Order: sequence, then structure tokens, then C-alpha cells
Amino acid sequence: MSVNKEIKRITTETIRNMKFQGEKISMLTAYDFTIASLVDTAGTEIILVGDSAANVMAGHETTLPITLDQMIYHAQCVVRGAKRALVVVDLPFGTYQSDPQKALESSVRIMKESGAHAIKLEGGKEIEESIRRIVNAGIPVMGHLGLTPQSIYQFGSYKVRAKEDEEAEKLINDAKLLEELGCFSLVMEKIPADLASKVTAAINIPTIGIGAGSNCDGQVLVVHDMLGLNNEFKPKFVRKYLNLEDQIHQAIGQYVTDVKSGNFPNANEQY
Repeated sequence: MSVNKEIKRITTETIRNMKFQGEKISMLTAYDFTIASLVDTAGTEIILVGDSAANVMAGHETTLPITLDQMIYHAQCVVRGAKRALVVVDLPFGTYQSDPQKALESSVRIMKESGAHAIKLEGGKEIEESIRRIVNAGIPVMGHLGLTPQSIYQFGSYKVRAKEDEEAEKLINDAKLLEELGCFSLVMEKIPADLASKVTAAINIPTIGIGAGSNCDGQVLVVHDMLGLNNEFKPKFVRKYLNLEDQIHQAIGQYVTDVKSGNFPNANEQY
């Protein structure tokens, strides 16, 4: 399906309407102006300024170390590059889990200082009051259930979540709760495809899957993964559309060779 060029700016209403119209939603991460511009002009509906920046931009093992100030910086860069897409920003670990007032203040800072359009946070019933306060302040909220990377030390691994009945039932109930609280959409990460399909059918807000099967209303990937910028990370759910890691290595290697041989710059590349 081609990109709808008539839509000048994607909004939360656009995203909700896409679910009702049966049009799949595309979402990718971005953390800087240049990549955001490329993701945006290619027609992606949602750009996520993910706390995965802690991994792919800063080299941390988990998403936990990234700060609110750092997330705002990345969001500012992305907003400047996104002319059409809806920009959603992750609330980083420690800014919302135990203190609803801090959750609201963190969200307000992101919206005011970055110009982003929505925030995303991980969890269900346990963060109900935080979500309620943020939504009541007029800030659009995207939920996130299933594998929630900020809870990685609690889970102990990045394995598939909600395979057992009890956890699956909780996920369905949490999804319904997030809808009731006013979330405009929901990310489901690394859960069985059948469960994701049930949730998608059970709620009226769009679901965005990552490792959650094809029946979600949309899909999201980390842009570095789908472009093949990290060949060591090979989860089942990632499709590599390019192999940029090898291509960049070759290009840089050729540059080094040309500099050392005196081939660069040549007569046409100097003043």
C-alpha cells in the first residue's frame, strides 16, 4: 500500500483512524536529525525516540542508564527532522514508575522542551495513576506491554513474554485498562502472535507489534537493526533491509587506502 501523501501531518487521530480503516501503521526509531529526516520522508507514520538510544547511540548494555535530559536532546534533534510523522518519546527508567507527579513533570518537560507529540511508557496496572495524570494533562500516551526492557533485571532475560496463561490474561487486562485510561495506542513486544492478535481484536486503540506477529495494527523496529548497522544483534523478529555495517566498513576502508596512497584528494577535489 502506498503512502498517503495527502496527510500533511500525522496525528493521534490519524493513527486511530488507520486501525478502523484497516491500514497498517509503520513505525521506526530515530535519534538524530539526519535519520529522522530520512525516516520521515520515506513515509513512516510514527517516529519513536526510543530509550534504545542508550544501546545504539551510547553503547550501554541496557536501556536503564539514559537520562531524561538525554532523551529530550535526542527528541529535539528528531523533531527538527520530522515534518510529517508523529514523534513519540520514551519516558526513561526512573522518571515515572513510582511517582505519578514525577511522571507528569517528566512528560511535561519532554513536550515543552522537545516539541514532540506524545510520550510512551512501559507497564499496565502498576503505573495506572501515572498514566491517568499524564492523559488528564492533555498529553497523548502510547502504552507498552509484553517484554518491557526497562524491567530487564526483574525479568532476567529478553525471552518471549506472556506464554503462560496467567501472564497472558494479565496482558489482556492491562491492554483494556490502557485503553480505558485514554492511551491512543499500544506497543506489544515479544509476545506470542496469537495473543497479540487477541489483544488487537479486543481493544479499539491501535496495536504496534515488535516480535508480536503480523496481526497487530502496525509494526515497529529499531532503525539500526532494520538497516543492518549491527550484525551481532540477530533476533528472530528483525528483518534486515540493508547490510550497512559491511558497506560502511568497506567504504571507510577504501577511504583510508585512498588517503594513504595519495589518491584522495585528486586534482578535481581541490581548489
